[in-house]
Amino acid sequence: MKTSRLTLVLLLALTSFGFARADQAAASRVEVNFSNPENFTDVKDSFQGTTDSRRDAILDEIKDYIVRRASARLPEGQRLSVTITDIDLAGDFEPWRGPSSQDVRVIKDIYTPKIDLSFTLTDASGKVVSEGNRKLRDLSFNMKTTTSNRNDPRVYEKALIDDWLRDDLPRAKR
Repeated sequence: MKTSRLTLVLLLALTSFGFARADQAAASRVEVNFSNPENFTDVKDSFQGTTDSRRDAILDEIKDYIVRRASARLPEGQRLSVTITDIDLAGDFEPWRGPSSQDVRVIKDIYTPKIDLSFTLTDASGKVVSEGNRKLRDLSFNMKTTTSNRNDPRVYEKALIDDWLRDDLPRAKR
């Protein structure tokens, strides 16, 4: 009994070590920076605003998503550098609905998600393969039925990122 528990603990430790190494490898191929995030249009989690640490948590979630999704699309040896210059999260706060609702983000078609970014894709020798500026928008974001997880608070921003990656990055041949 004790041997099987020890084996299980060792197996879990090795598995988590493997995931950590995979995350490090992905992060070394994809770099995401935020330019003046304190000036972004809307990266807050309440009507009253948000603390720097709460804003940074939202941005870290977006950064981690880009790193994970872009890494899967990059051929071996390529690197992607992304600088996000503005974010406007889907939805907005409507404090006129009353004090019990002033910190509820309301999703409506008029509150579209927006992400502005620049990127540079380089090959293994450092030669620029592709670069550009993108203004990611989806005016029909609220009508998509293919959205996989509507319980994810960043589902619409992640969909914008997926659309951009599909358009601008080649699919890695594995």
